[in-house]
Amino acid sequence: MQVTPQQTDQSKDALVTGRRMIAGLGASGGIVIGRAFVLDRQYIHVIRQTIPADRIEEEVSALHRGVDDSIEQLRRLKSQSGALEASASDELGFLLDAYIQMLTQSRLLRGAEERIRQQKMNAVWAVSDVIDSIAAQFSGIKDRYIAARAADIREVGLRLMRCLIGETDRALDNTPSGAILIAEELSPADMARLQPGNVGAFVTAIGGAEGHTAIMARALGIPAVLGAADIIRGLSGGDTVIVDGIRGEVILRPTDADLTLYGKRREEWLAARAKLLSQRDLPSETRDKVQIDLHANIELPVEVSTVLQNGASGIGLLRSEFMFMNKSYLPDEEEQYQELAGIVSQMKDLPVTIRTLDIGGEKLAVALQNEMGSGPNPALGLRGVRLSLRREDLLEAQLAAILRASLHGRVRVLVPMVVTVAEMVRVRQVYHRVADRLRDQGHNIPPELPPLGAMIEIPAAALSIDALARECDFFAIGTNDLTQYTLAIDRSDDQVAQSYDPLHPAILRLIHEVSKASKRNNIPLSVCGEMAGDPRYTPLFLGMGLRNLSMSPGSLLPVKQRLRRLDSRTSEYQTRQILDQWDPARIAVMLDDFNDLA
Repeated sequence: MQVTPQQTDQSKDALVTGRRMIAGLGASGGIVIGRAFVLDRQYIHVIRQTIPADRIEEEVSALHRGVDDSIEQLRRLKSQSGALEASASDELGFLLDAYIQMLTQSRLLRGAEERIRQQKMNAVWAVSDVIDSIAAQFSGIKDRYIAARAADIREVGLRLMRCLIGETDRALDNTPSGAILIAEELSPADMARLQPGNVGAFVTAIGGAEGHTAIMARALGIPAVLGAADIIRGLSGGDTVIVDGIRGEVILRPTDADLTLYGKRREEWLAARAKLLSQRDLPSETRDKVQIDLHANIELPVEVSTVLQNGASGIGLLRSEFMFMNKSYLPDEEEQYQELAGIVSQMKDLPVTIRTLDIGGEKLAVALQNEMGSGPNPALGLRGVRLSLRREDLLEAQLAAILRASLHGRVRVLVPMVVTVAEMVRVRQVYHRVADRLRDQGHNIPPELPPLGAMIEIPAAALSIDALARECDFFAIGTNDLTQYTLAIDRSDDQVAQSYDPLHPAILRLIHEVSKASKRNNIPLSVCGEMAGDPRYTPLFLGMGLRNLSMSPGSLLPVKQRLRRLDSRTSEYQTRQILDQWDPARIAVMLDDFNDLA
């Protein structure tokens, strides 16, 4: 199929004036009707530097790395667009193919490389200068086709510049209160800058329901639809938009009938939420009075109020990465202490489990990335405890801040990405060394140090759980990474995310073995991945003997509601039947049948 420029322009004109429904992935529940705010990533602050001769090849290499990153982004977007209906998928695919072509042997790339070599411009300045030059040449030509091509070159050039700069877009700062944010993609660093209530909802062209951006959306309670690839075509800021984060639907320029229908659906959803809230103060127990601790996972301090409003009995996972996001420097001990003490104080006597730094994969800290790079495969590289033990100064600052914050409430320390006993031995040595140093400095820290535990999220750790028990005070199963590493599937990769299946029998067996080993060694155990917050899996965890689940704040009440309808003995029987199965599809059917009846 070929699309002429005239056909493309006509189709775009039709899209601007007509209603469209776009399907995506419901990543965070809720229904919102509002005005679109299209994230403007056009403005980029260009630092112009003349580079010395010995840096020319380094800058050319940086240019080509930026090109590779840009092409990878476009390929992801094209992959995401494959779910669209044929005509829309073809049209968007042609456009993205053209963008990729512009990033290979194009005038844009050749011009930028020439400017670096001949005029000694830094890479981002060279790209900016090429864009300005092309725009000036086309500015006097009154031809829609030429104007469209010039706009395409500018779009590709700006994408390349963003990859070269690597900075978070400042356009988020201009989002109107209550607007529906429309973007090609939002990173976890972008999410860390959003405030619940300021953004009504958001929609992205790229992303999956299991990625970290989706997790943060659920944690913040912001309705979201991700992977809506067609959203990038024909949308203007200020257009009325309906976002249904439950069904994964987005309607652009809705009709009166749409507004009536979705308004009714929103009222029904709010009524269901009110019914859930009525259970906040009820015990977290089964019908046969088995008590289950329901804790919350949080990404940002702003979530603490939501945690308390939803009746959590503690924070089971405080991800400390928020203190490093969107900063060009590494926060010191005092800054981290102030942040953590504020959270622990708000939780009063409820326990708070603080995870040490786990930067890597989707979660990038600018200061550390600039200093150490990201590696060819960040998910398998220098992250979690590996980074902490490589940079003991970072670990010492975190542990000192946590120990000082422990005077304000009940605290536990959780170490991520643990594989070996030796890692926990080294962390504990640093832990005691930091405690001794604080006492010598006159800090009043608890005589008995807060418990030190390990996240079980790598298969090797789960398989050597009895050995780890000798050096750990508690365990927390991270089902997100445990599933990812066991199945060798990146849950944020659009091309394989559909195969990310927590009900794979290998995952269930690993969780069950860890549960049994924890009982043998009399070590507390919790589950703090996304599975813990899905009521569908609650009978399985109950049947495996797990008594502490930690989840996003918005999942607490649905899980409590499910839990109060279950009987522990029946759940144990059903779980034994499921653990005997080897077919994930069969397991899913058995679990759904049980959930329908129980």
